[in-house]
Amino acid sequence: MPAWSFLASLTSGRVANPRPPCKTIANQNQRPQLILFPAIDLKDGQAVRLVHGDMAQSTVFNDDPAAQARSFVDAGCQWLHLVDLNGAFAGAPVNAAPVEAILKACPVPAQLGGGIRDMATIEAWLSKGLARVILGTVAVENPHLVRQAARAFPGQVAVGIDARNGRVATKGWAEETDVMVTDLARSFEDAGVAAIIYTDILRDGAMGGPNIDATAALARAVSIPVIASGGVSSLADLQALKDTGVIEGAISGRALYDGAIDLKEALAALAD
Repeated sequence: MPAWSFLASLTSGRVANPRPPCKTIANQNQRPQLILFPAIDLKDGQAVRLVHGDMAQSTVFNDDPAAQARSFVDAGCQWLHLVDLNGAFAGAPVNAAPVEAILKACPVPAQLGGGIRDMATIEAWLSKGLARVILGTVAVENPHLVRQAARAFPGQVAVGIDARNGRVATKGWAEETDVMVTDLARSFEDAGVAAIIYTDILRDGAMGGPNIDATAALARAVSIPVIASGGVSSLADLQALKDTGVIEGAISGRALYDGAIDLKEALAALAD
């Protein structure tokens, strides 16, 4: 769906979202339950996975993203993590149709990143039933928008921080900045954002394990709940993230598609 068509579909007024916001850590001494977010990355209307964020290295796992989402929900997931890969490069929604199909087909809350760079797009997505938007590029280029959106939609705005070697990358990971991960995260301490989603780009899609040390260090440096992304490829990875006691969630994609992680088994283990 073209960006202009998507924005034109914005309904008048704000629609109350029936889906619950992400759980938050009550205090820093309380150990959080790790929430596993199955990932559905959308490219040209299909569910794919990339290696290191390279659009040229994509593997198609399902031609029907809504069916893929339903399979995750049937396995018992609490949340879905969606990414509009084309939108991340275009700077506006591209895969709106499959995202809307997922929202209609699945009763669990979903968060979406990719191409969300203005208030109209944020409001449009939330009005369509999305539980949370993820703001990445604009967190660097227009932090005022993040603060404005977080005030307007409490509990429904997350910041996506994607990095190589500790430095933030933007525009679908195509551009690397001089901004350090911790500095960017700390700049939103008082903004009211619901979560920080931290992705180590060099681990993403490579099945080599997450950067646990860097993710845990970030979680300890800020009071905002942190969700780990990139390289989560085994039940042992999930357990190690949980054992840090400071990381609230983990996103996994390729490992679920390849069968390296059995979603039902993982959810049961994390619930113990």
